[in-house]
Amino acid sequence: MGRRILIAEDESRLAAFVAKGLKKHGYDVVIAEDGQQALEISQQEAFGLILLDLGLPVKDGWAVLIELRQQETQVPVIIVTAMSDNGNKDRAIALGANDFMTKPFRFNVLLTKVRSYFEP
Repeated sequence: MGRRILIAEDESRLAAFVAKGLKKHGYDVVIAEDGQQALEISQQEAFGLILLDLGLPVKDGWAVLIELRQQETQVPVIIVTAMSDNGNKDRAIALGANDFMTKPFRFNVLLTKVRSYFEP
């Protein structure tokens, strides 16, 4: 598992930007472009953290979060979404997300959150 992160993000430029930044800081990153792919990858490989967009195609982030929490794994999930908070944060936490960030965000803020899951 180590420092592996799954980024579930359909906006390829944002996914590439986040992946590049995390790799620069020593993380091993895998990108899933839709919710179905994110679930399949998370079942095949072990991750220390999942960054999950709510507005994913095929299967949205809400469905992915619910399915992840029904599985044995309790991998931490940070929701990263363009949806304004309007109750979404509370709902996400209630469904088992560990944290919630709205886009746009500063990379350093994301990095601080990511580090908190890997470094005691």
